[in-house]
Amino acid sequence: MTNPPISRGFRAKSRPAGHRDRVPPGQHLVSDFPVLSAGPTPQIDLVRWRFSLRERGKILKEWNWDEFNALPQTDWKRDIHCVTTWSKLDTHWRGVTVDDLLRAVGHDEAPAPYVMMHSAGGYTTNLPSADLVGGKAMVATLYEGKPLDPEHGWPARLVVPHLYFWKSAKWLIGLDFIPENRQGFWEDLGYHDYGDPWQEQRYVGD
Repeated sequence: MTNPPISRGFRAKSRPAGHRDRVPPGQHLVSDFPVLSAGPTPQIDLVRWRFSLRERGKILKEWNWDEFNALPQTDWKRDIHCVTTWSKLDTHWRGVTVDDLLRAVGHDEAPAPYVMMHSAGGYTTNLPSADLVGGKAMVATLYEGKPLDPEHGWPARLVVPHLYFWKSAKWLIGLDFIPENRQGFWEDLGYHDYGDPWQEQRYVGD
């Protein structure tokens, strides 16, 4: 099978000398928060918004907005890295860790080895479950102490800071734990299945 052509289109700047241990190869630091999306920003009604945890498509638990915000809240400071070569250090997030979501449905661990993340508008991305548990991932509702901007995923987005940021799906509405790996939106278009910034796993074959 031939992968569709993907234009890399990036000229990586040199890594800042003072942060080489925090900035992966091929990345440069930014002070703003660039907006990159696959399509238009979804229009979301909080009254109708629901977030679900599923196993093989079956709903384990569903929360409305108020119920979701009543779950245990965690504050994070993390560095983030985009596949388009920018990195941003010391970003602040608040939300519900995936560990706490699983505990809310009576699970001490992920119920299946893989996860498909689902977003409003039909966007999906995939990961091994191990990359969402053990304090590695959060469903965030606040960024720098304020509600997320719509273009950055309001009302809730996944944050998986140890991977390229396309894996941190915006406008998140659910996690489905599945027994076998399936590729999501960008992965079907030739992006790397995993996306480790320290290995520069941007595209298939990296």
